Amino acid sequence: MTTPSKPLAGLKVIELGTLIAGPFASRICAEFGAEVIKVESPDGGDPLRKWRKLYEGTSLWWFVQARNKQSLTLNLKHPEGREVLKRLLAEADILIENFRPGVLEKLGLGWDVLHALNPRLVMVRLSGFGQTGPMKDQPGFGAVGESMGGLRYITGFEDRPPVRTGISIGDSIAALWGVIGALMALRHREINGGDGQVVDVALYEAIFAMMESMVPEFDVFGFIRERTGNIMPGITPSCIHTTADGRHVQIGANGDAIFKRFMQAIGRDDLANDAALATNDGRDARRDELYGVIDRWANGLPLDTVMQVLKDAEVPASRIYSAEDMLSDPQFLAREMFLQARLPDGKPFKMPGIVPKLSDTPGSTEWIGPALGEHTATVLAGLGYDSAAIARLRAAGTV
Repeated sequence: MTTPSKPLAGLKVIELGTLIAGPFASRICAEFGAEVIKVESPDGGDPLRKWRKLYEGTSLWWFVQARNKQSLTLNLKHPEGREVLKRLLAEADILIENFRPGVLEKLGLGWDVLHALNPRLVMVRLSGFGQTGPMKDQPGFGAVGESMGGLRYITGFEDRPPVRTGISIGDSIAALWGVIGALMALRHREINGGDGQVVDVALYEAIFAMMESMVPEFDVFGFIRERTGNIMPGITPSCIHTTADGRHVQIGANGDAIFKRFMQAIGRDDLANDAALATNDGRDARRDELYGVIDRWANGLPLDTVMQVLKDAEVPASRIYSAEDMLSDPQFLAREMFLQARLPDGKPFKMPGIVPKLSDTPGSTEWIGPALGEHTATVLAGLGYDSAAIARLRAAGTV
């Protein structure tokens, strides 16, 4: 029995990205079989190599974010460096870049040039504010996109300033939109016989697209959604509660039948049978009362007991997980959400598993993030450069 190909096998992706959004988009492609060549500056490479917790001088995040990628060092300020990149792009399917708009154009590598070079090329452009508009030339990180896109305004408690979500969610969501756009463009190319095209993703728009009913609620009612802490506004009950042993649990009992089962399970048949609470609008009108009831119940019991009651009553709930909780959780383990890998010195370590799960052509990790320029000679040889030419490029500081 032959092993099926991964779904993106045969695609060549060139990554001109650093840090989070662009590299995360190409990582997804690499996990599902695309050949991803990451172009890095010879002078240190992607700054992510030095972000957060370092092991032997290299970020653990790097080993995950750059898995399955090849690292090619290339000085794009050097004419020969740009020539190498053009050779790569002439046979590529996707270019993913997250420079500030105008940078590639100044290098003579704008869309008009690249499209003429390779009409089938799909160019994914991730930037703070997109390739057009009055703010296009301004720098914009994920935090700025989260702020402008509406996420920061509604995150936190109503009596305190806005807070971040704890991860670089703006960059990651933008990366997902980038991959979705690339796959749409590829389908158009392959099925409809079209040319390649530009996929223009602005970080603030990637967040804005997730803001649910915020715009029509303001447009129709003049309603501005505010910060509500752990409460899901307008949908009751759904909140985080603290147990007797000081731990925390998210309870989502906002379905009509679920709410009734929940109230019966905690001994509040009066609320379970209250006709005024049979639907969400009635429950939301008495939100404070209901959260008080649930708080008192949870406060009086240890987490394990709370979770068992909720499980028996089929009420959606979860304790609030840390990384430590995840590593020993049967659900995570059953779904193979931790992959065993080895660091360059042979030390074993766990990295996140692959999402999504495909039944016939699943993604996988073939190798961890490479050393800077680890594949430079291999990639150049594949482009037709012989050993003497590669040596000359190295001597000139081009690679």
